[in-house]
Amino acid sequence: MLLTDAQRADFDRDGYVFLPEVFSEAETAVLRAEAGRVFTLEREEVWRESSGAARTAFAAQTYSEPFRRLGLHPRLVEPVMQLLDGPVYLHQYKVNAKAAFDGEVWQWHQDYGTWARDDAMPEARAMNIALFLDAVTAVNGPLMFIPRSHRQGVFEAGHDLETTSYPLWTLDRETVTRLAEEGGIVAPTGPAGSVLMFHCNLVHASPPNISPWRRTIVYLSLCHVDNHIRQFKRPEWVAHRDFAPIAPLADDCLSELAAGAAAE
Repeated sequence: MLLTDAQRADFDRDGYVFLPEVFSEAETAVLRAEAGRVFTLEREEVWRESSGAARTAFAAQTYSEPFRRLGLHPRLVEPVMQLLDGPVYLHQYKVNAKAAFDGEVWQWHQDYGTWARDDAMPEARAMNIALFLDAVTAVNGPLMFIPRSHRQGVFEAGHDLETTSYPLWTLDRETVTRLAEEGGIVAPTGPAGSVLMFHCNLVHASPPNISPWRRTIVYLSLCHVDNHIRQFKRPEWVAHRDFAPIAPLADDCLSELAAGAAAE
């Protein structure tokens, strides 16, 4: 799957592109069920909210066959290779939960700000591509972007170690206010199976989920192989150290699992 010229223009201008229903309900159902299983695991890669609800499962591709296949899926990998103009490796893999009633905030931040400070990634030649496993609505903690904020480079940030269970390099209110006055704030919503691609410098956040509906999104953070990280102070399951280029699987790699699940 490749982006059209119009989609590439949208990405360059706004820093993100939304692609509805890229994966079928059968494919997302397999991943949704697997996410439920993964979130029950007692592993160091599975982080929890203060309530005990799952927040993030890092590196799920290393202990889950469905998520391994997703990390190699051509519908996710190939459009990133197109935009980054070459082979990519998997820098980070996250399955992010927003549990009903208990999903906590993700503060305003830039992902490349973290990758540069913590991992010594040389340039912003990386991006995120995200798959909705549940319908994302205006009320269940959608991802929020400040369009065109990726054009201004890396902003100063403070290391927030207290707000949630996960440490994050966050932007101050003055910066967010200025950027929002310039570009506004958007929150792409859509059905399960939809995909979001966004630039690693795009300022984003998500509010708490106080609704009775969960919201789970899988994120692949892909980086051009020439731009791999140079610093290794974070665990390998947070910032991966295998810089080999991804060789995508066949397009039906998930539908095979879906067919098997339906036959059982």
